[in-house]
Amino acid sequence: MAFDGIVTKAVVAELNTCLINGKINKVFEPNKNEILLGIYSSGKNYCLNISIDSVNYRLSLSNNSKPNPQNVLNFCMVLRKHLIGGHIKRIYSNGLERVVFIDIDCHNELNDLITKTLVIELMGKHSNIILLNSNSIIIDSLRHLDKFDKSNRDIFPGSKYIGVVSDKLDFTTLKSFDAFYEPLNISDDNFSLSSTLSKKYNGFGKNNIIFLLEHLHISDHSTSIKDLEVLYLYLKNLLSNLSEKATILEVFNNKKDYFVYFDENKQDCLEVNFFIDNFYYSKETSEQFQAYRYNVLKLVLNRIEKIKDRISNINSKIKECDKTELYRLYGELITSNLYKIPDYPQSEVILENYYDNNNLIKIPLDNTISPSKNAKVFFKKYRKLQNTITIVLKQKELAETELAYLDSIVYELSEVKYIADIDNIYSEICDNLIYDKNANTVNNHISNMTGSLSKTKHSKDTSSLTPAKYEIDGYTVLVGKNNKQNDYLTCRLAQNSDIWFHTKDIHGSHVVLKLDNTAVAIEQQGRNSDGGSSYSKLDISKTSVPDSVLYKCASLAAYYSKARMSQNVPVDYTYIKYVKKPNGAKPGMVIYTNNKTLYVNPQNKF
Repeated sequence: MAFDGIVTKAVVAELNTCLINGKINKVFEPNKNEILLGIYSSGKNYCLNISIDSVNYRLSLSNNSKPNPQNVLNFCMVLRKHLIGGHIKRIYSNGLERVVFIDIDCHNELNDLITKTLVIELMGKHSNIILLNSNSIIIDSLRHLDKFDKSNRDIFPGSKYIGVVSDKLDFTTLKSFDAFYEPLNISDDNFSLSSTLSKKYNGFGKNNIIFLLEHLHISDHSTSIKDLEVLYLYLKNLLSNLSEKATILEVFNNKKDYFVYFDENKQDCLEVNFFIDNFYYSKETSEQFQAYRYNVLKLVLNRIEKIKDRISNINSKIKECDKTELYRLYGELITSNLYKIPDYPQSEVILENYYDNNNLIKIPLDNTISPSKNAKVFFKKYRKLQNTITIVLKQKELAETELAYLDSIVYELSEVKYIADIDNIYSEICDNLIYDKNANTVNNHISNMTGSLSKTKHSKDTSSLTPAKYEIDGYTVLVGKNNKQNDYLTCRLAQNSDIWFHTKDIHGSHVVLKLDNTAVAIEQQGRNSDGGSSYSKLDISKTSVPDSVLYKCASLAAYYSKARMSQNVPVDYTYIKYVKKPNGAKPGMVIYTNNKTLYVNPQNKF
């Protein structure tokens, strides 16, 4: 549901139980839509979260940490200047308006005690945070508006604050049921309680009224006086006991939602506040995760399209190079038959091909030059295409390698579950080829959402290289979740005698079965007939690891690969000793030898 007047009133009622006389000692602005106030009250530290996001606007206490941006924004500096050290005198709202006022006692430059007011307007895309002096003059606001911007009020420093005006009725001022009943047009054929109340009275969200009607077992189309009296008394009782009895319920219909209702058994005095905070924090985190992944994926897919176009162009050049030997043949035949070719302009000549049993061959000529110069032109084209084919084949190899690498990134993005995982992947691609102007766009977009990313590359310290850990029949098994983790696991963390698993010719995670170096060396030395160096002759076919463990590790490698939904997936395994990373290879790219292959069904639970 929307953050309506009932929710606003419930939040404010709870805030009055814990923040009055509290001292503001911190102010943060995590992003352009959010302000956090650190408040010390009655021996406890509280964090008041004020968000004016057009969709997730709200006011609540918070237990969830937010990233602090590197650069302090202007409005945050203004609030720090005016509010830090101040004490909260009063928190209130007028009726069921979604406008909250926080009066704060502060000292001015002359050390005189004055009252400043923080106004929080929670009205969708028109939401705002405004700081007023004791004369209701705007000191500053998070969003500046004027009538030239099609606003019905001027909201900018120095202007007089004009409150929000609504033409709807205020339920909190009603003295009797008759006053509540009179504005309702129950004679209308399409009468609906939820629609009528949300249109006639201020602060009633339609969805919340529908929930309350269901809670009271009243039909939305009921015109019964008795039902209307029950609803009136329930709303009066609810609004009169918000801090003590109002609680909140999370429901799952087509989507996640919440509703405020009256509960005699309420125990937590700040239940509504912390529920609101957790609800929206979870929602925002999910939205940020989806948007972050979408933008990074879009960056990668754009690069993939460019690589595919490049490969297509390379294939066209390779096709042109099919004529290399034909141009050499033309040149040779013309040179060896110059005495037969009349030296005058002609567009073609027919000669015997002594490479093909003297069968006749038609050779096109440029009629603006002599036959001998035509031969030189054919030889020049031959040499040029010879050089071209060498270059384009190398270009195609590099392009296909990059394409395979980008495909692995796409697979990783399809498997991520947390924003930190996307951070690792984004950090990786910023360091490898595709950090260009498009990446700057992604950086700016994510910075606006989280306030945590710089406009340049990520710091390497932000990437977690710790692989996932499994215990299989007493053995420790490590799994890399992205290319950087794969590199760290295979090239640095694993030992020579550990066993490495990877799906054959399929993108996936590196899986390492940890073994004891000394035990493997002694075991394999006993099996070597010549008693030579154990490490130089590690043989994967002679390992003492039970077949069941090898199959389970291979199943794990298949599960963390693109072949997760397949059956009989081929998985190669060998000792780490035989896994090498070529110089200049992309993250996660290795070559290996002395391997064996198992065919397994993917699984990650044993």
